[in-house]
Amino acid sequence: MQPLGCSRHNVVIVSVPPDILDYPTSTDMVVREGSNVTLRCAATGTPEPTVTWRREAGGTISLSNWQAGSIVGPELEITRITRLHMGPYLCIASNGVPPTVSKRILLTVHFQPMVWIENQLVGGYEGQTVTLECRSEAHPSPITYWTKPSNETIANDENYKVETIPKGLYEILMKLVIKSVRAQDFGTFRCVATNSLGETDGKIKLYKIDKPPTTRKPGSRRESKKTWKIDHNHEKKAVGMKDEPMLKGDDIGDEQIDFQSATASSSFHRHLFMNFGITIMTVILADDLST
Repeated sequence: MQPLGCSRHNVVIVSVPPDILDYPTSTDMVVREGSNVTLRCAATGTPEPTVTWRREAGGTISLSNWQAGSIVGPELEITRITRLHMGPYLCIASNGVPPTVSKRILLTVHFQPMVWIENQLVGGYEGQTVTLECRSEAHPSPITYWTKPSNETIANDENYKVETIPKGLYEILMKLVIKSVRAQDFGTFRCVATNSLGETDGKIKLYKIDKPPTTRKPGSRRESKKTWKIDHNHEKKAVGMKDEPMLKGDDIGDEQIDFQSATASSSFHRHLFMNFGITIMTVILADDLST
């Protein structure tokens, strides 16, 4: 029995899974580069939930003087925000009672265009195909275009091809293909990127170079046979042989040329051996007479 004047109190603790409140939790935010930002995540539950911040795509969260893969706390403060902070974040609430809940907050950073040029001087000759390139970063996405040395805006036509290639969340590659360089193309081209926050351009100078000489490959078999004919005729004149009529026309077969070459070479060698034999006989007779 319970003693007189005493009472018993039973405490029942009810576990409640976490929940993220719509308010004052932050919604998607758009901010200017260089400003300060605070993301908030209000969570309830029993026991009190722990809030953890992560980037949806993974990677680290960069703060003023340190980086971390996750940040614990109901608020995420970022000072002097840059374009590198742009992207979706997750606030995750957990208290050991399933299920764990999360909310996605998209952070968008606006900044005016910036332009990078790797080659500001490009050489080319008339008739050559030349490609000019610029890289631009901007958000919101910029309007891009090119101008000629005459400051006219370039459109796609038979002489020029303009391309814009996305390279990421806020980076693009601007390409201008000059299909056949003309005299009026030598000069300074501009690549321009503009959005609601400003305009930036870059300059590339196309200068004239000499067209490389065209090198002719060694002659064909026919040309080598003509060279042989010239050398052979010279040999025949040196030993007193009569010139044979030179064959003309492209319709002479290789077999005929080879046959004539072999015949002429055989005659030439026979003539040399005959002269050499006469010389030897003359020396022998002279020795006999002297003895």
